[in-house]
Amino acid sequence: MTALRMAAAAPRAGEGTSAPLGATPSEEGVNFSIFSRHATSMELLLFDGVDDARPARAIRVDPAVNRTYHYWHVFVPGLRPGQIYGYRVEGPSDPARGLRFDAEKVLLDPYGRGVVVPDGYRRAAAAEHGDNTATAMKSVVVDPNAYEWEGDAPLRRPSARTIVYETHVRGFTRHPSSGVGEKTRGTYAGLIEKIPYLRDLGVTAVELLPVFQFDAQSAPNGVNYWGYQPVSFFAPHQAYSSRRDPLGPVDEFRDMVKALHRAGLEVILDVVFNHTAEGDHHGPTLCFRGLDNATYYILQHDRTRYADYTGCGNTLNANDSTVRRMIVDSLRYWVEVMHVDGFRFDLASILTRDESGQPMPNPPVLWDIESDPALAATKLFAEAWDAAGLYQVGSFVGDSWKEWNRRFRDDARDFFRGAHGSLRRFADRLVGSPEIYGHKEREPEQRVNFVTCHDGFTLNDLVSYDRKHNEANGEQNRDGCDDNRSWNCGVEGPTDDPAVENLRNRQVKNLLTVTMLSIGLPMIVMGDEGTLHNDNCVGARHLCWLRQSTRPVFCTISSSVSAHPAQLVLELTPREWKRRWRDSAAKAAAYGVRPRRLSGLSSVGAITGNDRCVRQLRLM
Repeated sequence: MTALRMAAAAPRAGEGTSAPLGATPSEEGVNFSIFSRHATSMELLLFDGVDDARPARAIRVDPAVNRTYHYWHVFVPGLRPGQIYGYRVEGPSDPARGLRFDAEKVLLDPYGRGVVVPDGYRRAAAAEHGDNTATAMKSVVVDPNAYEWEGDAPLRRPSARTIVYETHVRGFTRHPSSGVGEKTRGTYAGLIEKIPYLRDLGVTAVELLPVFQFDAQSAPNGVNYWGYQPVSFFAPHQAYSSRRDPLGPVDEFRDMVKALHRAGLEVILDVVFNHTAEGDHHGPTLCFRGLDNATYYILQHDRTRYADYTGCGNTLNANDSTVRRMIVDSLRYWVEVMHVDGFRFDLASILTRDESGQPMPNPPVLWDIESDPALAATKLFAEAWDAAGLYQVGSFVGDSWKEWNRRFRDDARDFFRGAHGSLRRFADRLVGSPEIYGHKEREPEQRVNFVTCHDGFTLNDLVSYDRKHNEANGEQNRDGCDDNRSWNCGVEGPTDDPAVENLRNRQVKNLLTVTMLSIGLPMIVMGDEGTLHNDNCVGARHLCWLRQSTRPVFCTISSSVSAHPAQLVLELTPREWKRRWRDSAAKAAAYGVRPRRLSGLSSVGAITGNDRCVRQLRLM
C-alpha cells in the first residue's frame, strides 16, 4: 500500500489536548503536544521505519483547531508505542529577531521519550539548505508504564554511606578484556554483566557520563565519544542499547537500573542542561532551534548570535519559564519513570544565569529543582562553575545541593607532587575544606571529593606525565586543560624502569587513600583502580576503553555503617604515607577534628565528620 493510500485510509486526526507535553499513548491512540510561541504552521510526520526517506503520513496541525496558547496538539487514533515521528515547523526565518525556523528540516520532539537514528544520519544535512528527512533523527512514542519493575524503587542511600564510581557506558565494557559478550559490549546490557566487578570494588553508586540521546557526530573531528552534546533530555542514548527496535533502549536502560539496584548500587546520571548539540549560528537545526530559538537559547544583544558560556556554541535559557519546566519535567521523568537515584549537573553555574547571561542570586530553576517534592530524596551534585569564568565552589545556591570540590583535586595533587605551600591547603581539604564550606554549616557530604574525573588525566596519567599528550585524538593537542598539576616521577610517559614504576604506584595509592579518608563524599573515576589512560581522548575512542586485565587493581573498598566501620584496604607499603598522615592529623587537630585511631603500625583510621560512618585505612 502506498503512503498516499495509507493516509487516505487512516482515521482522521482529532483536536487533542495541550497536556501532557510530548507523545502520550492511550488505548485509543496517541496525543501529541509541543510548544512553539512563534510558529505559524506545523506538520506531524509519521514514519514506518527509521531509514524511511519520506513519512508514511503527514498530519497538518491546524492553528485554528489544534493550538491552545503556545501549545500545538493533535490526537491520532490507532497509533501505538513504538511509532516513529517528527515535526516540520513553519515560521519566520529572521535571525535579527532571534527566529530561525526552517520548514525543510525534520525536528525531534523536545519531550520525546525515545529517539531513533538512521544508518545514514548526517549532521551536516541539518545545517544545509534542503530537505533532510532521510538522514534525520526521529522521536519514538513510548508508554512510560509498559514495564515491570518488580517492586524496584530508587535506593535513597544516605550520602554518608555513598562512594561514587564515575564511568562511561561504552568505555566500561567495550574492550574485549571486560569479559562481556561481543553483542553486549559497550551497552546498558554489558554494564549489567559487570555488576559483580563493581560489587567487588566496593563502590555504592555508579555515576554514568551522559546517557541522554546525543549527537554522535557533534565534534570537531566528527566523532563524539563523551556524550556532552544532547539532542533530547528524555530519551536514553540509542547507541548504548544492544537492542535495535525503537523501544529497546528505553527498556534496556530500565533493565540496567533494576539490576544495579538489586545489587545495592545507586544510579546517578551526568546531565547536560546548559547547551545542546545545535551549536552556534552555523550549526544544524535538530530540535529547539527550529521550534522556538528565542525561547530555548540565551542570545546576544543583536539576537543573531548565541551567548556561549559553555564553550559549545550556545547556552540554554534555563531560567525561562518554558525551559525551566522542561528541565524539571525531565528530572522528574528520570526519577519517577526510569528510577534513577541522582544527577550530576554539568557546568551547573550556567543554571544561575538569566536571559541576558547575568548570574542571579536566587535562580528560579535551581530552587524549582530543589523544592520539587518528587526530587526531595534525589542526590543533586553540582559542577559549580562554567566555561566563561563563573566559579561558585563554596557558594552555590541552595540547601541540598552537593558540590564537586575542585579545590580538593588541585590541592591533593599539589601536596603529593611537593608543591610549595601546599601543606596548609591539603590539611584543610583533608578535614572537609572548612575554609570553603564552613560558613554553610552543612553536612560533611556536601562536598564531593575527587582527585580525577572524566575531564583530563586519570590517576595513571597524573603520575606518568608532566604535560598533556592528546595527539592521538586528532585535535593536535589543543583540547584539554594545561593545568594538570601532575608529576611524571622522573620519566615522561611509559617506562620499564622498576624504580619509577614503583614510585608511580605508591603515588596512585596515596591519592586514592586521601580521596577515601578525607571528610566528604568520595568519588573515583573508571580506570583509577587500574591503569587506564585518558588524556581527553575525544576522537581516539579505543584509548578510552577500560582494559581490565593489564594490571591488578590498586584498591578494593568494603563499606558498612554504624557499629561496623567502613573499611578501605589498599596495598600501601611506603612509610612516607604514615609520616604524612601524622603531619596532616596534626593539622586536622588545629581545626578541632581528631582522628578516631592513630595506633600501631598496622592501622590508621579517620572519622569522616559524623558518627554514622567511619572509614579505616589498613597499611600492609
